[in-house]
Amino acid sequence: MFKRYFLILHILKKTILNYIDLILPIPLQRLFTYEITEAEAAFILPGMRVAVPFGKSKIYTGIVASIHQDAPTAYEAKPIFQILDEQPIVNEKQLKHWQWIARYYMCTLGEVLRSAIPSIYLLESETKIIKNPTYTIESDLTDDEFLIVEALAQQEELPIQKISEILDKKTVLPIIQSLMSKGALTVKEEIIEQYKPKLKKYIRLSEHYEKDANLETLLNELSRAPQQRQLILLFFSIKASTQKPISYKALKSQANVSDGVINALVKKEIFEIYTLETDRVNFGKAIRDFKELSAVQQQGYEAIKEQFQDKSVLLLHGITSSGKTEIYVKFIQEIIDRGEQVLYLVPEIALTTQLIHRLKQYFGNQIAVFHSKYSLNERVEVWRETLANSAKAKLILGARSSVLLPFENLGLIIVDEEHETSYKQFDPAPRYHARDAAIVLAQMHSAKVLLGSATPSIESYYNAKSEKYGLVELKTRFGNVLLPEIELVDIKEGYRKNRMKGHFSERLMVLITEALEAKEQVILFQNRRGFSPIVECLSCGVSPHCPNCDVSLTYHKYKNQLQCHYCGYHRDLPKVCGACGMPNLDTKGFGTEQIELELSELFPEATIGRMDLDTTRGKYGYQKIISAFQAREIDILVGTQMLTKGLDFDNVTVVGVLNADNMLNFPDFRAHERSFQLLVQVAGRAGRADKRGKVAIQTFNPYHQILQQVSTNDYQTMYKEQLNDRYQFQYPPIQRLLKITLKHKDFNKVNTGANWLATSLVNNFGNLVLGPTSPAVSRIRNQHIKTILIKLPKNRPVSQSKNILQKIKNSFQAIPEFRAIRFNIDVDNY
Repeated sequence: MFKRYFLILHILKKTILNYIDLILPIPLQRLFTYEITEAEAAFILPGMRVAVPFGKSKIYTGIVASIHQDAPTAYEAKPIFQILDEQPIVNEKQLKHWQWIARYYMCTLGEVLRSAIPSIYLLESETKIIKNPTYTIESDLTDDEFLIVEALAQQEELPIQKISEILDKKTVLPIIQSLMSKGALTVKEEIIEQYKPKLKKYIRLSEHYEKDANLETLLNELSRAPQQRQLILLFFSIKASTQKPISYKALKSQANVSDGVINALVKKEIFEIYTLETDRVNFGKAIRDFKELSAVQQQGYEAIKEQFQDKSVLLLHGITSSGKTEIYVKFIQEIIDRGEQVLYLVPEIALTTQLIHRLKQYFGNQIAVFHSKYSLNERVEVWRETLANSAKAKLILGARSSVLLPFENLGLIIVDEEHETSYKQFDPAPRYHARDAAIVLAQMHSAKVLLGSATPSIESYYNAKSEKYGLVELKTRFGNVLLPEIELVDIKEGYRKNRMKGHFSERLMVLITEALEAKEQVILFQNRRGFSPIVECLSCGVSPHCPNCDVSLTYHKYKNQLQCHYCGYHRDLPKVCGACGMPNLDTKGFGTEQIELELSELFPEATIGRMDLDTTRGKYGYQKIISAFQAREIDILVGTQMLTKGLDFDNVTVVGVLNADNMLNFPDFRAHERSFQLLVQVAGRAGRADKRGKVAIQTFNPYHQILQQVSTNDYQTMYKEQLNDRYQFQYPPIQRLLKITLKHKDFNKVNTGANWLATSLVNNFGNLVLGPTSPAVSRIRNQHIKTILIKLPKNRPVSQSKNILQKIKNSFQAIPEFRAIRFNIDVDNY
């Protein structure tokens, strides 16, 4: 923590005034100007962190955007509190990228800052309570007040959190205010630095004993302490063989001695203990040479290189298991050899687990991983290595948030499975799309972008066909393995003829049995977690609903609980109906948990695994399940859509989709496109090695056009049909789409506000405004929701349309009645 670096004379400060504009982590549409001294102005650089007072008593951490000498006209600039860095932690290109995100996605720079920077960097002040030394305890104190005063007698300063723990109460501010009014205590704000580097203990011999004569004397003196003498001899043995610093832990382990033996030698000033900063995550050395590309892969690689001559963005459309990753690896090596950085984006954290295992064999300790399952300290270390263009962060592998890292010398961005909706951030702001943000970031660095997918998004394929992007296609699987054989199983007939076993058709049962007998593995896909989405009373038909949301509670049998998947509310499963009091409760529908239990009854000899949000919550949740499945410890893996995204298992020969109809009937203009992508991707997990895979898709409507296209892997027909619909109804990629969401706990207020807003929007955008409407789930966390869709007109620049919308938003929020309504704008909300 750096105190203010420079103090100069009061006269000098008054004669030359300097100012900085700061980005503060608060959702306000402006920068804030603070006064700095001339000496501070000479030291501060854009991108540094500065602690500043804000409001009456709060202290925030801001990022310096610019330094100038223009005093603000609307208010008197306050002086800064502290400079927190010696070097900028955000670079110039990153600041420009943040500004583009804030401008394009219509959010504030403060929201982008809070989303981008690890929260450890955003130091905020902690309120501390200080005892007044002149105060004497009086009889008019309440019990709670007396407890606080007594605690302060033992310790002069206490944080608010500690006070809350002492009183065992969440609300303690009224008690503190009462004590302040009685003169018993005062309050101060203190900035807390949270990041702590990882330190590793090492041992070295005291300088005095480096000489041979002194060492011989020492060994003679320790003849009566055999453990200490043996430890010193071992120290020299390790030092001679490794020629590296000797860690405390390694020496203690090899010598098999207690801490007391080592500490005794430290007290005698024979050994010295010192610490070195070390990385929290280390992937070791590269252990494999690069694979030779097949003839088809080599052709694809050469075609990409050729198109990169005049195109900055290229779409690699390769069918599942065509070997796209090996092509990526070759490009990554080329970029790293040039001394540049590579960003490898993946849509799901589960994918990073398997990719790390593959890539570390080629690139070893040049890989850095950045996603939300890593601790804050680990993310800070990746941030620092990336900013420094370190050899330990040449290849950054991460989920969508890694596009906001401070790249210094970016050469290539790979967006794997570019069609995935996981790249889109929905809540909170900034509601950016990582694929689109990556393309803009690459332009700023003059880098290339490689988009890869077996089922590209219609927007990306449209851009490729319009020659905005380059396009390379891989149409055969690696090793000429055939695509899986896809069967559409009519479960309507199965139920009618009473041939279903639970939720499994005869055909799927046969396929699973054959695979298990051949010691092969099976993946089963059901895009709903829990045991059952609905619990219903057979007497009156009432089902338990969430008290905070307009949605039924999902039954989780493992915990015997009803849970809301929107707000987290949960309660035990009731024994009787809450409406009629009858004990006739039954479950409707099914989720992954129910499938797992059915499988354990149908195949008692098989090992069943489940991969959904409930089983992957921990840091290593994904890794444990994927590693167990890869090691063939699990025979059948049941999961939600996280199973569909690019995972590679060579022993999987059967994939089953338990119900394809839910996805097809979803009320969304992209429902058919997403269903096709999801089903083709999950089918692609089968038969990725030598044997051709088999896929069974259970459906009530096997003649649906999308299912027919999935069964033949016919992307081109799906693309043409969907694009025709988009032309007809003017949806993306033909027109841009923007969604406004209004939320408030008072239904009448949000309804009135939505009608006022819709009228204003229609006056400006005409019939391109759809709504206001209530979404399928119209109340979440006791907030009533209204949505309005706007198709941005083609004959008007997008920036102009956004300026009009911003003015309407400002007018809306200026009306006192509507000020409390939450107003969210989501640009490209699909």
